[in-house]
Amino acid sequence: MFSRRIFLRGKLGATFLGVSVNGKQAIGAKPSRDFFQDLGVHGFINAAEPFTALSGSQMPPEVVEAWEYACTRNVRLDELHDAVGKRIANLIGCEAAMVTAGAASALTLATAACLTGLDREKVRRLPDTTGMKQEVIIQKSHRYGYDHAVRNCGIRYVEVETADQLKAAVSDRTAMLHFFNTNEPVGRIKAEEFAALGKRRGVPTLNDIAADVPPLSNLSRSIQLGFDLVAVSGGKGLLGPQSCGLLYGRADLIRAARLNGPPNSDSIGRGQKVNKEEMLAMMVTLELYFKRNHAADWREWEKRVNIIRDRVSAIRGVTSEMFVPEIHYRVPHVRIRWDQGAIPFSVPEMIRKLRDGQPSIEVRPNTENGLEMGVWMLKPGETEIVARRVHEILKGG
Repeated sequence: MFSRRIFLRGKLGATFLGVSVNGKQAIGAKPSRDFFQDLGVHGFINAAEPFTALSGSQMPPEVVEAWEYACTRNVRLDELHDAVGKRIANLIGCEAAMVTAGAASALTLATAACLTGLDREKVRRLPDTTGMKQEVIIQKSHRYGYDHAVRNCGIRYVEVETADQLKAAVSDRTAMLHFFNTNEPVGRIKAEEFAALGKRRGVPTLNDIAADVPPLSNLSRSIQLGFDLVAVSGGKGLLGPQSCGLLYGRADLIRAARLNGPPNSDSIGRGQKVNKEEMLAMMVTLELYFKRNHAADWREWEKRVNIIRDRVSAIRGVTSEMFVPEIHYRVPHVRIRWDQGAIPFSVPEMIRKLRDGQPSIEVRPNTENGLEMGVWMLKPGETEIVARRVHEILKGG
């Protein structure tokens, strides 16, 4: 996606050749030192997703410039938090916003805000919830690997499956209703109804949309549906710093979340530090994202899918298709299947061959439906490399 900015805007098309930008070394220029090589750390081509374990996405030059600007200046963090949060909230169309240390941090701070409000004594005591509301209601089908970030605050999850069960579960102990956006298709209570139930019962609602941007409209959709708080990752589809996320929504709850986070020392979120570089870079990330030509991005991703499909289509026993995940990473992907009688190795073996080859290539870890690849994180020229390598392996090369 960083590469799309280069070609679409025509502004930095030579950066990968080492041309400087504003008198500085450009992104992609040969560095004075190869740090990863010195450390024995190996790079790879990302034909998977902007997974955290794969170091997320890559920041556009404008975001890097904002980061470097902040590196050389001193600022009062609370003042910067206020200003950046106001700018981001105006872009999204919500009451307030804050930069967090990733989406998981946003989940923790959102929960803490619903538990403590603006009571500094309660802030100091978390995760001891004695005397506080202690329960968070979630659909059973929405339990997932990141709810630990919510449980960190000392809450107890109450699982429900239907709207009637949710209504019955709400009590004077209920602090928050938690929704996992990616799992909306498998839950019986859909997003709009979930938010409405919270409104009717006077309980704050949180929607985790961490990896569900693009599309751009998802940034404001949850607010429009009535959710009080929204958490999103900054280092995935938005192309911001991998260590960043956003929490936004109701102004009173964002104020409470700020009390529970850095730079406040005696708080559950103190270790989730966000510095001036990350705040400013995340603001620029949002500014750029709202200006992007998203239709052109989509056409480019389709083009990349077709380059790979065209390369493997002539191999006997091989079929391919473009697919778009329903919610999570909702962009064009490619799926390749083959007759394992004619090509005698499995999808996991193909994944291993791609990872172990030169250059190393990472793909999606799903193995049930064939070889699945994302194309939106590829840099210029990498689509052709991926297509050639897959072709070589399928042909026995």
